[in-house]
Amino acid sequence: MASSPLHVVILAAGQGTRMRSQLPKVLQPVAGKPMLGHVLDTARQLNAKACHVVHGHGAGQVRAWFAQAHAGDKTVQWVLQAEQKGTAHAVLQALPGIPDTATVLILYGDVPLVRAATLEPLLAHKGVGVLTAVLPDAHGYGRIVRDADGAVASIVEEKDASAEQRAIREVNTGILVAPAKLLKRWVARIGNKNVKKEFYLTDVVAMAVRDGVQVHAHVAPEAVEVQGVNDPLQLAAAERALQLRQAGQLLAMGLQLRDPARFDLRGSLKFGADVVIDVGVVLEGEVVLDAGVYVGPYSVLRNVKIGAGTRIESHSVLDEATVGKNCRVGPFARLRPDTVLEDEAHIGNFVEVKKSRIGKGSKANHLAYVGDATVGAQVNLGAGTITCNYDGANKHQTIIEDDVFIGSDTQLVAPVKVGKGATIGAGSTITKEVPPGVLAVCRAKEQKHYSNWKRPVKRR
Repeated sequence: MASSPLHVVILAAGQGTRMRSQLPKVLQPVAGKPMLGHVLDTARQLNAKACHVVHGHGAGQVRAWFAQAHAGDKTVQWVLQAEQKGTAHAVLQALPGIPDTATVLILYGDVPLVRAATLEPLLAHKGVGVLTAVLPDAHGYGRIVRDADGAVASIVEEKDASAEQRAIREVNTGILVAPAKLLKRWVARIGNKNVKKEFYLTDVVAMAVRDGVQVHAHVAPEAVEVQGVNDPLQLAAAERALQLRQAGQLLAMGLQLRDPARFDLRGSLKFGADVVIDVGVVLEGEVVLDAGVYVGPYSVLRNVKIGAGTRIESHSVLDEATVGKNCRVGPFARLRPDTVLEDEAHIGNFVEVKKSRIGKGSKANHLAYVGDATVGAQVNLGAGTITCNYDGANKHQTIIEDDVFIGSDTQLVAPVKVGKGATIGAGSTITKEVPPGVLAVCRAKEQKHYSNWKRPVKRR
């Protein structure tokens, strides 16, 4: 079958009522990506010629997500299942768009953890391939019934199974491979004479056996791969399973995770040697950590690039930022989009930087806001320094040249420029350009005392 073009049918029409969510079930995220996205990724790894997504509930939302996340992808065909009448009925909707010469692989939009390596053995044989799993508790699954020789004879749904069949622990995952021509013939003959009055795809196995077509069963190496997600509890279990899988892969590549069980990657990570990530860190989007980077506990990094030797201290949030080499960020710092820190810059506790460039060796060590600013090299921003960049309607630029010292509790009212080597006295409000090399001070002329003043009290 490997020589035949592979067409993947993904069943993604279910409503997912147990999720109790306005979001269609297949769009529920695992590791920051909709479950359907994971299944499509797996199909691509198998070099599928086409994917046929059978969708129904929330069809508009599902297709809108795909159009945004996978614009230009022409390999996905959309098949609408207006009424949900069982898995065989769903597959029947997609089969007209599949050539008879193809091999068909059936996957599920709510089974996001199955790996391409697990599916490849199914594609290596002629005939029908069924992915099974051995579970300690098989409740709710169809059972694999084998004949005296151990060959697969049929699959029996739990509601239709006898007590003896329910004791079987090998279960059907629903994932199936078959030649398209045969599958079309079998699916067209499936009836709904069962407890739920649905058209079961599992009936294909018994039909194949009756027609003398060999059925190969491959047991999934990890049961978690084939677990379906139907409610928030199962969604959380899938999330943690995938995160542990990713953590294991990263550890094998040399990443130092202080605790793999307390690490979340919701995107991609590239890293150099001796990178250390402490507990509770969340990485989202595309993250690049060069050699020797340390990321402290409970920090969030989203679409960032961090230069070699930089330390991100605990509880810091970096979003769409670029950080140079040997910088120090945090603890409790926030770098907002379009922030660039050049080498050796320091951004300390409770400092927020937005859409600004901080020059080499410059420091804002505590309690500051820098927005829409260009800060030169070797600049010191004292505690409480604020760039007042917003006039209520428009944003304005602040320019601070090299070697400037800004005293504590200073407000720089943009648009404004502070020249090279200037010093701003503490407590100043700067509204005019400061020439290079001068001391600028803007304070009240004298301190006044009012002896008859009374402190306000709360009204009863």
